[in-house]
Amino acid sequence: MSLQHPQAARPQAEHRSAYAVFRRITTRLADNDIYGHVNNVVYYSWFDTAVNAHLIESGVLDMHQGQTIGLVIETHCNYFAPLAFPQPVDVGIRVARIGGSSVQYEVGLFAEGVEITAAKGHFIHVYVDRTTRRPVSLPANLKTVLESLQCPSP
Repeated sequence: MSLQHPQAARPQAEHRSAYAVFRRITTRLADNDIYGHVNNVVYYSWFDTAVNAHLIESGVLDMHQGQTIGLVIETHCNYFAPLAFPQPVDVGIRVARIGGSSVQYEVGLFAEGVEITAAKGHFIHVYVDRTTRRPVSLPANLKTVLESLQCPSP
């Protein structure tokens, strides 16, 4: 007996125009692995860094004193081309879905000067009360910033 899986659509790289805002990441020598390119685990830290820095700069996230924080409950990444130190990386951010207490961020990683993603992924934050860790409704000011990050589907 053979198990066959339906052919899923192969993920495709995307153009810079599919993202609402960008943040520059400076790669470090320690980001490269033994194979000479950035190790896959580093990509996830770039996702987190870019999104949280944008929220902090927008005045809707206070990591140290804020009562509402986002906890990651899901992550995913597809890789299309290698990135490596000392290459600068541009991180594109958009919001795919806004729920009552959750947000799906989509992130594209671009080599400097390249118009197509080297990698793209998503992660979902559930916003919770810092003390109780119970989900809370998205604060109005956060929701406004999130709405500004929504883009039409590529």
